[in-house]
Amino acid sequence: MMDRDRFPVDEWRLIEKRFSLEDQGVTETLFAVGNGYVGLRGNTPEGRHAHEHGTFINGFHETFPIHHAEQAYGFAEVGQIIVNAPDAKIMRVYVDDEPLSLDVADVREYHRELDMQSGVLRRRVLWVTPSGKEVLIEDERMVSFEEKHLVVLRLEVTVRNADAPVTINCQLINRQDGEDVYGGSPAPAKKAGFDPRRSDKIHERVLQPKEYWQDRDRSALAYQVSDSGMTLAVVADHVVETENHYSARGIVEPDIAKNVFRVQARAGVPIRVTKLVSYHTSRGVPARELVDRCRRTIDRALAEGVSHQFERQRAWLDAFWARSDIRIGGQPEIQQATRWCLFELAQAAARADGQGVPAKGVTGSGYSGHYFWDTEVYVLPFLAYTTPLWARNALRMRYLMLPAARRRAYQLNEAGALFPWRTINGEEASAYYAAGTAQYHINADVCFALAKYVRATGDTDFLYREGVDIAVETARLWTTLGFWRTSNGDAIESFHIHGVTGPDEYTTVVNDNLFTNVMARFNLRFAARTLRDMAESDPDAYRATAQRLSLDPTEAEHWERAAEAMHIPFSTALGIHPQDEIFLEREVWDLEATPPDKRPLLLHFHPLVIYRYQVLKQADVVLALFLQGEHFSDEDKLADFEYYDPLTTGDSTLSAVVQTILAAEVGYQELALDYFRQAIFVDLADLHHNAADGVHVASAGGVWTALISGFGGMRDHAGELSFDPRLPAGWEELSFPLRWRSTPVHVAIRAAEMRVRIEGEEPLIFSVRGTPYVVAPGEEVTVALADQGPLIPGRPSLTQFADVRLEDGTTLSASVPTVTASIPIITSPIPASGEPEPVGER
Repeated sequence: MMDRDRFPVDEWRLIEKRFSLEDQGVTETLFAVGNGYVGLRGNTPEGRHAHEHGTFINGFHETFPIHHAEQAYGFAEVGQIIVNAPDAKIMRVYVDDEPLSLDVADVREYHRELDMQSGVLRRRVLWVTPSGKEVLIEDERMVSFEEKHLVVLRLEVTVRNADAPVTINCQLINRQDGEDVYGGSPAPAKKAGFDPRRSDKIHERVLQPKEYWQDRDRSALAYQVSDSGMTLAVVADHVVETENHYSARGIVEPDIAKNVFRVQARAGVPIRVTKLVSYHTSRGVPARELVDRCRRTIDRALAEGVSHQFERQRAWLDAFWARSDIRIGGQPEIQQATRWCLFELAQAAARADGQGVPAKGVTGSGYSGHYFWDTEVYVLPFLAYTTPLWARNALRMRYLMLPAARRRAYQLNEAGALFPWRTINGEEASAYYAAGTAQYHINADVCFALAKYVRATGDTDFLYREGVDIAVETARLWTTLGFWRTSNGDAIESFHIHGVTGPDEYTTVVNDNLFTNVMARFNLRFAARTLRDMAESDPDAYRATAQRLSLDPTEAEHWERAAEAMHIPFSTALGIHPQDEIFLEREVWDLEATPPDKRPLLLHFHPLVIYRYQVLKQADVVLALFLQGEHFSDEDKLADFEYYDPLTTGDSTLSAVVQTILAAEVGYQELALDYFRQAIFVDLADLHHNAADGVHVASAGGVWTALISGFGGMRDHAGELSFDPRLPAGWEELSFPLRWRSTPVHVAIRAAEMRVRIEGEEPLIFSVRGTPYVVAPGEEVTVALADQGPLIPGRPSLTQFADVRLEDGTTLSASVPTVTASIPIITSPIPASGEPEPVGER
């Protein structure tokens, strides 16, 4: 899926052998570096010809009023958008006062690599100037995982075959409020067409200058955001190492600081400039204090030494890979892509430290830097099973959002709390309620993530102190959002939830969405069980919780009653679970007959057109089958997968990973591998044509789940660890580490066996295909595998349902919406004369 001449396979590095302007937005994303707090896009140090000159800080945002064409009560009122922080990447090189510009330079060698073992982006360029001087330029870029606020940029220039004047111009630039002279205008591809996946834009000034100064080779800029009131400071210091004579000068203005080094370079004598940069942000601390914090960060880094920062980065990543690396034997291309995805998860979450994990991490401005359910469903499982502290930090973000979530629930006439569909500061920022606020399942998703974390770690301390508030308040919402119904005089009541949207955003505001009902049922049961366990095991914590949340002693009983009576739609005619109560009444969209130039559908069809059809943006019922798999039979899973797979467009990058898992489980193993390749290369091969806007972090998280739960067959239903492997044909081995209740677990799967080894002090109980096993610390258990599960060739087709009559007697029919340049003539039924009569035309 990638040009392997340009991007050769290397299991630990992403390498680029040729520079190109044609896909620069994509490579800016692929070669971005970050730590979950600050991220630098892979722009060149020259600072020219960028798709997006991006420096992003998690949670650093501006607010603005949302202007609805038609206002209504309860619509989101204040939007939030991530702010492009001042750019420190610029380190321009001039030889004989001629600038290096890769689009026109005579470049004899070009090599750029993202080293995932050392956490450093490196580039090597051999440039021959018009006068024949050979200039070797080597640069490094690192965002420290250990030092949250530290960035290290290093540039080394050597004129190989002649003496020459060399100038290195290092800059800090406020790009949010204007480009520098080389910035240019956005790339044409970025301006063309409508795409709701891209960021909003603010045209007024965002960053108000508060402080700017220089002290020798140190520069500082500080700002306050116009409306959100957030503050930011950035300080850069420079260390010059060379045996050549040089001079330094500085220029500072409110929106730019330059540190310029002029060198009389001798042939073969290198010039090294190291630029240490610190970013600090706050929701309310004065900008001047942030400047002081930046200075302390840089002073500490200088005192420790720059080389020490690189050593600490490597040591940090050694530990990360020891607990996270997935090894895929005999598949170097997939191995490289897997490690890139895992590395991106570290870059998105490692130092989020109580902030959320944005949909694009800190690699781009896509989706305006918002947090979605992506974190809870797709990213948090990886965090919980490899680095639980990061998972806990992400959950604390939701805990801290509870006051705003309570206000939002009250505004929508519900009890408890309603988490925002998309947000940065905790307030709902989704202007389109049908595919935003109506996705009430976000509540259950957050609660599911909480349960997943507690199940994996055994951290009842967090659950009883803070997590319980999430469980209780989300459960309360379902009891008022849902309602009881008795039909046809039946004495058995059922609980229904109407007017919601599930994960599939091509079907909105429906009744009894299956995913929502199944996840709400889980939410209600988990909250009730948590309170009962607290009351038994920690009465003091229970009493404190009851007082803090004004608990009614009967609430848990009501939650359990609603959960037991939850309506789960089912079609006896088709033998499947309908996505919602009337989903099967719609006409089927014929995806096979849809022209490729009309995909993705959301960019070519009005939502109302899409809403009239059975067609999915992403897996909906199929996701429920995975997350709540213990409540569905094998027959249910196979039937549902075979029905919904032909209806799923995959227009969302969240879909392929889920389809991988279920396809593998039910037996479509070749199809599972196809979906997996779509998921793992979604950014690396730009399969959705929007990788330029940032990494699809949820898809990267889903890759981990697809490997561990799809091909590894791992489940943790009811708090029990189990495996049912599905190793793809041609894979020699799949091995991975896990942490289960603080015990490091090492799993290796081959075609004929599975090996499990643990560290720690406690034995591990697990099962493989229903058979229980126990492994002692330091020992290994080998389980023979007769096969890798059922095998079904090909892929599902709706033709198997063609002759089935639905409950109302109708049959399924498939079509594609008419696309016309003019309104067609509509005719009445043929009269006795035999000629149709025109009813209307224009």
